[in-house]
Amino acid sequence: MKGIILAGGAGTRLFPVTKVISKQILPLYDKPMIYYPLSALMLAGIREILLISTPRDIDLFKNLFSDGEWLGMRFEYAVQESPRGLADAFIVGRQFVGNGACALVLGDNVFYGRGFGAVLKKAASSVERYGGGMIFAYYVKDPSGFGVVEFDSAGRVLSIEEKPLVPKSRYIVPGLYFYDNAVLDIAKNVAVSVRGEIEITSVNNAYLEAGRLSVELLGRGMAWLDTGTHDGLLEAANFISTIQKRQGLYVACIEEIAYRNNWISVDQLLRLAAAHKTAYGDYLNFIAGEEAGDHFL
Repeated sequence: MKGIILAGGAGTRLFPVTKVISKQILPLYDKPMIYYPLSALMLAGIREILLISTPRDIDLFKNLFSDGEWLGMRFEYAVQESPRGLADAFIVGRQFVGNGACALVLGDNVFYGRGFGAVLKKAASSVERYGGGMIFAYYVKDPSGFGVVEFDSAGRVLSIEEKPLVPKSRYIVPGLYFYDNAVLDIAKNVAVSVRGEIEITSVNNAYLEAGRLSVELLGRGMAWLDTGTHDGLLEAANFISTIQKRQGLYVACIEEIAYRNNWISVDQLLRLAAAHKTAYGDYLNFIAGEEAGDHFL
């Protein structure tokens, strides 16, 4: 399975801090925001990544990750000339995906929770083995600004609506999706919405109508953080800070995940640690001296 990170858009809700830089490059506590969605794909076992961004910002990501070899991964890059909707990622990334399954994560999405790595591996394995699509549902106080999932009394999905005026539930679809190869043609044939976008909700509804969509509930022990506003960005940073200081274990440390996945050796990890003259480098040194354990991820 291959992974796509969509890191486009102008980040207008965060102006003026995003007037000259991508939102996904902004620091979220001690790391660039893009590390967090990348870590989700890595936890799912995905090593080949396509990063899609704007003509202005694409070189920032190339400078940050290069070809990904230092993580035992492979990175490619593509430009989305204008924001045409989330499902456009599968049109831009068609050649990259090829004939296999793929996952899409939005570049400003942050997930945290015990056992999330196992959930992601299960989702990737299920789609690769049985096909179809798998998305997630997360309970929020105000669902009106998101794709909203409606369930019946037995927990079956009845509908998915994009930013409804009157939401039919409080369960929304966060920006992480797993699909089989059919998504490429589905996205290509999606009609542009009244908002002028190729909506990911239209893709999900195509799978739903075909009886090939699975929805996994993310329960109360799972955190999904909104970083789309200044307050949201600050609250997410404070959350990450609190977790790391209390536990002494980092959230979305991509070097650690690569090491735990056996994609890089302990010597490579130590070399990466030496490049950071900060607490981040100290943490990598700490990980290099510890035995692997599920509790770390």
